[in-house]
Amino acid sequence: MQQFEESVYRLIVETSTNLPGDVRQTIKAARASEDAATRAGLSLSTIGRNIEMAECNVSPICQDTGMPTFVVHTPVGANQLIMKDQIRAAIARATKDGKLRTNSVDSLTGANSGDNLGPGTPVIHFEQWDKPDIDIRLILKGGGCENKNIQYSLPAELEGLGKAGRDLDGIRKCILHAVYQAQGQGCSAGFIGVGIGGDRTTGYELAKQQLFRRVDDVNPHEDLRKLEDYVMDKANRLGIGTMGFGGEVTLLGCKIGVMNRLPASFFVSVAYNCWAYRRQGVLLNAQTGDLKAWLYPEGTEVSMAEEQGAAAAADAQQSERREVRLTMPLTEEQVRDLRVGDIVILSGEMHTGRDALHKHLMDHDSPVDLNGAVIYHCGPVMMKDGDTWQVKAAGPTTSIREEPYQGDILKKFGIRAVIGKGGMGAKTLAALQEHGAVYLNAIGGAAQYYAECFTHVNSVDFMEFGIPEAMWHLQTRDFAAIVTMDAHGNSLHAEVERDSKAKLAQFKDPVFA
Repeated sequence: MQQFEESVYRLIVETSTNLPGDVRQTIKAARASEDAATRAGLSLSTIGRNIEMAECNVSPICQDTGMPTFVVHTPVGANQLIMKDQIRAAIARATKDGKLRTNSVDSLTGANSGDNLGPGTPVIHFEQWDKPDIDIRLILKGGGCENKNIQYSLPAELEGLGKAGRDLDGIRKCILHAVYQAQGQGCSAGFIGVGIGGDRTTGYELAKQQLFRRVDDVNPHEDLRKLEDYVMDKANRLGIGTMGFGGEVTLLGCKIGVMNRLPASFFVSVAYNCWAYRRQGVLLNAQTGDLKAWLYPEGTEVSMAEEQGAAAAADAQQSERREVRLTMPLTEEQVRDLRVGDIVILSGEMHTGRDALHKHLMDHDSPVDLNGAVIYHCGPVMMKDGDTWQVKAAGPTTSIREEPYQGDILKKFGIRAVIGKGGMGAKTLAALQEHGAVYLNAIGGAAQYYAECFTHVNSVDFMEFGIPEAMWHLQTRDFAAIVTMDAHGNSLHAEVERDSKAKLAQFKDPVFA
């Protein structure tokens, strides 16, 4: 199988950089459903542009390329040990080439392997079948949406929906609650796979397997088909919308599977996937490893281009909110003038900071002056060209992980703005108001769109934390984000969550008896 490793490498690159046609078609339909003159409409327009940029640049759609998970079907007699070695080699090569971010971290020490290899990384599931070819499927599911996976044990009491029993109606409530609890933190609008039954492990596996189905397929199980249709209708009435900004489109796809269970256990497992639905598959010749066919429609089949995209975005900016251009560092006066809904366009030096940095700064000084600074919750994909670093992908990470630290760090160092996705909690909101700072929501997954804003890497600190967790000091031009938490105690995220909870309660009464 001389060509097997090369074919797997091509699969990895395609999955990371080019959304398949069925996903593109779904996102394009979502854009048509939203008013362009809204936050959701503007966000979907940005997402569409990012998808095209990733394809053209052959660079990651989202900087978080997730935990590479392969499902491999092989004919009887195929050597799975050799395949595993070559899959691992292809992963290491794709990481070196900047198609995957260095995401494999030692759970005890926090050390990054640097090549996406390590115990449990990547995930490879082998199964034999009675066909002559090799079928390999790959999904790249980032940490932001992985953290919004949820598993229910029935019966259960669910916020806003009441009791969920051990029946189809209880399952219905669990799925709706799963969409509600994700809010914008999983980079909505998203896709969900649902596994009914099994044990705690196999239930999640079944849920993730559903994400390998085509968006436009039809469930052969009549009750599950009806449930999928029901969830798609009602979830999109919750008003959560793209990025949790509010809007008409919250869920892009729902796929449900079922398996037997133990009498004492009744699990409903939900695997949440962001709009950057990166899964692809190939059919390979079992003798040579040559690629025979792609298993999902290729991304170029459906263009994301929109004839009036630029005009629609401009109309959205003018009709719904004001645009404020600022140069970093920022002053308290500039920040206190900002309100929820403003579009802020930043230029100057910006600093990245994630989990490791926030924990470190609680007890140590910063290597640079952060008075008036902007911190970007981002773990970029970086490549070195000689002595020069280049930003290859740089979308925001989920901010809520920094909630235990953020308020204290804002006040300790004089930081005036934080950029991330999904919003933050009450402690940070209080600190923003007290100190005079704002939270800016960037578009989750738009890694190419934002990478273009960074014109130069000024320097880097804490490389010992690994590339994603290091503190990068980036020269920035025209970085646009939306104020969603301001210095006056206002939070768009809290508002959308309250409104969606009230709408969720409308679906409390039984539907499937």
